[in-house]
Amino acid sequence: MTDLKIKFAGLELKSPIIAGSCGLTADINKLKEIERFGAGAVILKSVFEEQILMETERVMGDGNYPEEGDYIRNYIRGHALGQYIELVKAAKSNLSIPVIASINCLKNGEWVDFAHQLEMAGADAIELNAFILPLDEFKESEEIENMYYDIIKHVKSRIRIPVIMKISHYFTNLTTFVDKLKAYGADAVTIFNRFYEPDIDIERMTVGVASVFSMPTDLRTTLRWTGILAGKDPQLQLSASTGVHSGEAVVKLLLAGATTVQLCSVLYESGLSVIQTMNHFLSSWMDSKSFKTVEDFRGKLSYANIDNAARYERAQFMKYFSDRKD
Repeated sequence: MTDLKIKFAGLELKSPIIAGSCGLTADINKLKEIERFGAGAVILKSVFEEQILMETERVMGDGNYPEEGDYIRNYIRGHALGQYIELVKAAKSNLSIPVIASINCLKNGEWVDFAHQLEMAGADAIELNAFILPLDEFKESEEIENMYYDIIKHVKSRIRIPVIMKISHYFTNLTTFVDKLKAYGADAVTIFNRFYEPDIDIERMTVGVASVFSMPTDLRTTLRWTGILAGKDPQLQLSASTGVHSGEAVVKLLLAGATTVQLCSVLYESGLSVIQTMNHFLSSWMDSKSFKTVEDFRGKLSYANIDNAARYERAQFMKYFSDRKD
């Protein structure tokens, strides 16, 4: 009999499969279904700092007095955050699995206080979804990275519940960056966040938005860095995200060293019952390999635990093509 239980960022999960932050996780009825199909935890839909700022600018326009602008700004922000706190409370009262709140933040600041409010509302943990687009050519990379460190340090100074930092792979030295996030207090790291990406319509000659869903091939970047980061630091708590569309992908990421695996796009494309399907695949695979628990095999194929670590390195890609004769 296999046991899918796992410990993640100090939380007890009945399965390593987590429903990632998305529109589906803002609906209480869908959250109940997600639990019923066997998710180990749920990450609520993010509250977006950027969205609140844009809504404020839209309402204010150009003709407001400073006092009026402050009132509008505080009202919109308070309304959005109040609604989110109610979502956290509703999720906690209806679910028995861990409920992780999600803040999509652009900078350090008032979000520290909001994290504290989410803790008081009952959130079991907070995932900080941060992406700072480096558009200022006069800013050094170290300055950009320090902004992430400041966010995690300040949030950790105010709350006691676990904090998970969700990041992209756009860093010069990802291993050092993640190591410092952990040193500054991150209880876990999620790799990787997925963004709205631009696309160009060559007929209309307009810039639009590309498909927001991931594809199975997107797993490769996540798999590479899961293996490397877990191999560099076996104690690092990693949640692997992006490109997870099958039970096989879940097994691969756990073998590479992930502690948990997040689902998002596949929940839209295949329905919430895919969680149950993936749990069954994982359990059956463990039975076939005589593994009783997830920890029996987690990280077995990380960067540190395979004979040829170059399999995770970019140089292997060049070697593959140089050896081909046809």
